[in-house]
Amino acid sequence: MIGGFSTTSVDLPRLLGAQEPASWSTMWQSGETPVHPVPISAGKPRVLVIGWCGATAGQLSDLSGTPVPADVTWRWPGAYAVIEERTESVVVHTDPAAAFPLYATRWGGGWAWSTSARALASLTGADVDARRVACAVLAPSVPALVGNRTFFSGVEQLPAGSRIELPRNGNPLRCVTTWCPEPDPHRWAHRQLRRALTDAVVLRVQADPTLSSDLSGGLDSTTVAVLAAHSLRAPHVLNAVTIHPEGCLDGADLCYAGLTAAASAGRISHHLLPLGAEHLPYSGITSVPATDEPAPSTLTQARLLGQLRWMHRELGARTHLTGDGGDSVLFQPPAQLCDLLRAGRWRRTLREAYGWARLRHTPVMPLLCGAATMARTSRSDALADLTRYFSGKATSSHDRGNVRWFAPLPIPRWAEPAALGHVAEAAAQAATAVDPLHQLDASVHTLVDEIREVARTARADAELAASCGIDLHNPFLDPSVIDAVLRNPLERRPSVHGYKRLLVRAVGDLLPPAVAARTTKGSFEADHFTGMRAHLDELQELGGGHLASLGLLDPTRFRRHLRHAAAGVPMPLATLEQALMTEAWLHAHRRNPAPTWFVNLPARGV
Repeated sequence: MIGGFSTTSVDLPRLLGAQEPASWSTMWQSGETPVHPVPISAGKPRVLVIGWCGATAGQLSDLSGTPVPADVTWRWPGAYAVIEERTESVVVHTDPAAAFPLYATRWGGGWAWSTSARALASLTGADVDARRVACAVLAPSVPALVGNRTFFSGVEQLPAGSRIELPRNGNPLRCVTTWCPEPDPHRWAHRQLRRALTDAVVLRVQADPTLSSDLSGGLDSTTVAVLAAHSLRAPHVLNAVTIHPEGCLDGADLCYAGLTAAASAGRISHHLLPLGAEHLPYSGITSVPATDEPAPSTLTQARLLGQLRWMHRELGARTHLTGDGGDSVLFQPPAQLCDLLRAGRWRRTLREAYGWARLRHTPVMPLLCGAATMARTSRSDALADLTRYFSGKATSSHDRGNVRWFAPLPIPRWAEPAALGHVAEAAAQAATAVDPLHQLDASVHTLVDEIREVARTARADAELAASCGIDLHNPFLDPSVIDAVLRNPLERRPSVHGYKRLLVRAVGDLLPPAVAARTTKGSFEADHFTGMRAHLDELQELGGGHLASLGLLDPTRFRRHLRHAAAGVPMPLATLEQALMTEAWLHAHRRNPAPTWFVNLPARGV
């Protein structure tokens, strides 16, 4: 992790074990976050690039002595931020995807910033933010409710895709949005995607030619693995890993993964990793390390960490690539039907609505009605509707086929009134907030929200991986990749019922034909019920833990709900799983010591 201060006090604290990067007295660095200093130009602000960045030495030199360009955080491959140290402030340029999130809090009459929200919470003694926790449990599908709030009171996430000034005197931060993916008819998205994704993979390959990759048999991980394999030079080959249930070697995923390895002309060394009962979901979820927020892989941590530890031990892996994020970046949301209606593209609206209805085995009229309603509803009005929903003054309509701005989950009976109040307050605040991306199409705005949520939370998974000695990377979440996809004009966007057609058009010639033609993906969903039954006793104990002490859930009702779910009673599992994941995170946060800060005070005379 890395961080710094807007103040220039001589008594600035440091994390235990941290050092000064590039001789910046106002900054500290702990661990192996890459740091790229820009050559110093006399009389000009000092500039530092932090994170994985594919800029060449010459490109970095171009940043010296000239204003930092608005697109600096997405013009090169990687996920990174740019820091300027000015006389009156520290200026932070954040990446558009929140793939390299930065956080800030007021401290010492100025501002402190860091890649770790938990470290800043330790600096100020901040406690867990109950409203943020409530939103994570009851409204995980509505990231718009969160805004810049983190899981710690007083610690905020710096807005993504922005230029933020942190004044030295502690005045409110000043923020200008620099990234807005408006359609660009002069660029062809499939060509931009191929170039950006290739560069993203090559960046990691060049840094570590001994890296490994997932090879699940799906389009996303296969694409990343093939690009990595083609980028390696002899004698290096790619170690690609396919996980599968123990004793089951005839699954479709294994078949497609095997086809890819066989077609690689020896560039891929294919490894099969069987998963046993010890890797079931919910296994050991309270043993995860403390992270900035609940990691998406918390409930399946036994599977993820088991794979990573095995790769580190058996393959010597230090860097690992995944296809995570591909689903969020490449699928068109149903909100595209709303955009088509607004654009007057009636025939295409009908064609895509019928295609989506066939795919989902649902009537087409609710889709069309939902699209028409969404076209007449502003985003702020939709957030106001959520306020009424969580206040108990309105019901959520579930007959629109999910064509709407936000699709809240059913409110579970175990949620306490205080939790609903927190979420309602968050919705009301979001409804009145200024929307810096208001000019975007509804479907693109929806994708930005989802991608930023996926990219930011992926950092928590990377923290889990780091505990195994593995640096985890998701090339699909690089800002340059996302920018390439989201600038696609409406008339060129794939249909809502198509299966990643943009990716196939971009890299289909590199994939085995059978893989490029694939329209489904295997699932481990059934394992969740098996794991829940196997670990029911431990999960029941979690039901009376930190969430209950925060007044967010009724432990008796929650445990009853959990027993019914484990018994196979049909019910929505999303909020239940979110509660368990958040409870496990709270357990880890309370169990693990907070990051330790110290101050190097000048020695006193005798």
